[in-house]
Amino acid sequence: MAKFVLTDASLVINSVDLSDHVQSVTLNYESELQDSTVMGDDTRLNVGGLKNWSIDVSFTQDYAASKVDATMFGIVGSTVPVVLKPTSGAVGATNPSYSGNCVVGSYSPIGNSVGDLAVAPTTLAPAGTLTRATS
Repeated sequence: MAKFVLTDASLVINSVDLSDHVQSVTLNYESELQDSTVMGDDTRLNVGGLKNWSIDVSFTQDYAASKVDATMFGIVGSTVPVVLKPTSGAVGATNPSYSGNCVVGSYSPIGNSVGDLAVAPTTLAPAGTLTRATS
């Protein structure tokens, strides 16, 4: 199995490519587990329920036009499209894209300690189904 080091992730939010400001990004994808255990079972049983996803991203802050703050500040609480890929290359079997509509749940426009790089932690929550594409 090939090893992969994340060095070139692509993140487009509301049609704005902010990839060059992404310091870290995590796509969370899960299914709510529903307990289906009944009398007579000696082991707890679960079935998959509703899916849930979110994206946690830390941007290096930039207040210039069409950059982080200009893009993110006005869309907090809004539903916008998002596309995340492991690399900036073309979508394919080894570079799938994950896309959907999200709500910008939180955005911190100013933060960090004196002398540190200004970062802007942001959380994107689902406002629709997450889709995985390989072509």
